[in-house]
Amino acid sequence: MNTAMHLAGWRGLVAAAALTALAGAAQGAGPADAKPGMSPEATPSKHSNDAFGPDPSYEDKPYSVDDQLKIYGGKSKVHNPRPMLELGRPIYEGGPLQPSGTGLGRKNPTDHAFAIYGDWRTAFARNSDGTRSFNVLATRLNLDVDWKLTGTERIHAFFRPLDRKGEFTRCESRSAGRKGCDVNIDLKADALFFEGDLGAMMSGWTDRYQSFDLPFAAGKMPLLFQNGVWLEDAISGFAFTLPGKNSKLLDISNVDVTFFAGLDNVNTPGIVDGAGNATASNRVFGVTAFIEANQGYWEIGAARVEPKGTNLGQAYRNFSVAFTRRYGGWLSNSVRVIHNTGQDPVAGQRRTANGTLLLIENSLVTRQPLTLVPYMNLFYGNDRPQSVARAADAGGILKNTGINFETDGLTGFPRLNDTANNTYGGALGIQYLFDLSRQLVVELGTVRPHGDVNNRAITGAQTALGIRYQHSLDRAWIFRADLVLADRANLKDVGGVRFEIRRKF
Repeated sequence: MNTAMHLAGWRGLVAAAALTALAGAAQGAGPADAKPGMSPEATPSKHSNDAFGPDPSYEDKPYSVDDQLKIYGGKSKVHNPRPMLELGRPIYEGGPLQPSGTGLGRKNPTDHAFAIYGDWRTAFARNSDGTRSFNVLATRLNLDVDWKLTGTERIHAFFRPLDRKGEFTRCESRSAGRKGCDVNIDLKADALFFEGDLGAMMSGWTDRYQSFDLPFAAGKMPLLFQNGVWLEDAISGFAFTLPGKNSKLLDISNVDVTFFAGLDNVNTPGIVDGAGNATASNRVFGVTAFIEANQGYWEIGAARVEPKGTNLGQAYRNFSVAFTRRYGGWLSNSVRVIHNTGQDPVAGQRRTANGTLLLIENSLVTRQPLTLVPYMNLFYGNDRPQSVARAADAGGILKNTGINFETDGLTGFPRLNDTANNTYGGALGIQYLFDLSRQLVVELGTVRPHGDVNNRAITGAQTALGIRYQHSLDRAWIFRADLVLADRANLKDVGGVRFEIRRKF
């Protein structure tokens, strides 16, 4: 019986082999150049048989961890500083991870994580601002408090406990005037908001995956659009985004559209009180879009800003359009236009938010594109252009034009006029990052007046030389030094030197 079974098995194998051979012969029948079957819209790709070969053999090469790391440029895990406080699931840590919770639904799992992180900045400066010379030692603490609920939902707060209303905890010694130290404590949150994704939240509530994403935020939240030129402020309101859209007809690969509204705490120098001081008791309603097209990207925005009181004549509309692209592999260029209109103040008040700003930013792509960056930024401001909203210590609308236009947000370090009100000018500089642990910036900046003298803050040309050096001492500590020397026509010259130490956690 066993012999019979073996014979039956061999007969089956022979039959199967015969059928396979017949099938192969049938497939091979026909012209030698017959095309394989494929969809009508598909075409075969050109290739060379020389590109194919056997896998390499490593039998004679022992395994080496160091050699494997070299494949990825010698990269290894970076031991970054950990947050001041970290509870629950840690940030950027490997597994194994504890199972997620289902309090918000099985399809929106919770993985609670609470963290406090930020940085502590302390700087000493010797400043001359045109009216006085003084030494100042100031300190600033930035604390982010984050409670992560799910992969898309969190509650976030931001505190600056060592400064209040722009006055930092500091010690000053002036050539003429007061000397001494001030401790300014403020425990109120500068930002407190909830953000999440309505699509993910509904997936959890209904136990069914949704076909849409709708990220949103509500509370006192920081908004930064167009690198902070068009808007940089923490407003009390809400915002939501329609993400990841595209258009084959318009050749748009991706577009994100964000709608936002601020019902209070909207800071702008374009709306002032009876004493001429900027106020924050304003509202804003706007929309902005980020569009990837034309081998670059567009940023488009429109907003209306209005006071909460009865003086609606100071309300204004703000429009912006910007395009950024790299040309010829050697020039990175951004062209940005911001226009204000619609302000109609009562008799006796001046328009403070009207006019246009043209800002052109250029940088060369060198043979060391990540470390050596020459740049030239130019601007032309007509009348009194304004951002939609700017935090009190965010600097002016020209903040990103160059280091000579920046405020350090700590010591009152001198800078060129950054309003763009009836002025033109720019910055020419070079940045070198060495081995990515050190930065050196040398820059020449200038501001020139034009037009109606009543609509600008300067009476003559200003030119400044600025130098900045930063050095990461280790993963947590950063040292920074700044020098500025500015010549101002019809005004006293300004200058300053400062040294700062920053601890990240």
